[in-house]
Amino acid sequence: MTEQEKIDIKARVVTEIEKTNNAIVDYRELTKPISPENAIGRISRMDAINNKSVTEAALRQAEGKLKNLQNVLESIDNKDFGLCLKCHQAIPIGRILLMPQSRHCVNCAR
Repeated sequence: MTEQEKIDIKARVVTEIEKTNNAIVDYRELTKPISPENAIGRISRMDAINNKSVTEAALRQAEGKLKNLQNVLESIDNKDFGLCLKCHQAIPIGRILLMPQSRHCVNCAR
């Protein structure tokens, strides 16, 4: 992997971290408790509770993605960066740019 590719990957990871942080802030706002004194109907309250649980799942997923992206940023200068954890072959640069948190090549990820 060339130095320019590493610079491109770092820029992509930093951008993804920023987007993910913004999403986490939004998800946290949407997962605040639903106040019972709000004047909404029973069906609307049930719908809001359902939406809250879907948003909580998205929040957990975003937090996991953020952790993985931070790990990528820390490990990008390691000699093993860009190698599949399973087959130890080089992960195509396109895959790394598309999914920087991916630690497996396409074949091993299946």
